[in-house]
Order: sequence, then structure tokens, then C-alpha cells
Amino acid sequence: MFVLLLILVLALLGFGLLNPIWWVAAAVLIFGSAHFGRGGSGSRGKGEQSGYVEYRDYRDRQDRWDRRYRRQRRGRWNRQDRRDREHHR
Repeated sequence: MFVLLLILVLALLGFGLLNPIWWVAAAVLIFGSAHFGRGGSGSRGKGEQSGYVEYRDYRDRQDRWDRRYRRQRRGRWNRQDRRDREHHR
């Protein structure tokens, strides 16, 4: 995709030698690709949403891990808690 955009910009700059309006078209294309392309401020809404989706997925994975770990280690934790209670009496 980037290669096609680069070829298009170079072609528009070449046509700019014949008519300067093509230079304006190339400048608009460069500005649009820089502003609304990857990581630009124009794609901010999508980035925020994907950031939230990543956070939600992370939180869900962490919750599943905590439930699994808590279930597997429940006996050991109960023994440790019992020892702590007996020790502090």
C-alpha cells in the first residue's frame, strides 16, 4: 500500500511540471496520508477503542487466571491462614 502511495505521489509531482495544480494534489495526498494514516490524529477514535478492547481483554484474561489460580491453591492458602491465626493467638 505504501509503495502504491509513493508511486502516486511521484506521478503527481511529475505531472506538476506540466500544471502546478498537480503539485497541490500531491501535497493534499501527502497531508492526508500523514494526518489520517497510521498513528495520525485522524485515527484517534479507532485507537482509543482498540486500546479499550485490549485493556478489556487483558482484564478478562487476568480474571480467568486469578480464578484458576485461586481454585488450585485454595487448600494451601487455607492451611497458611490457619497457621497464621494459630500463631497470632
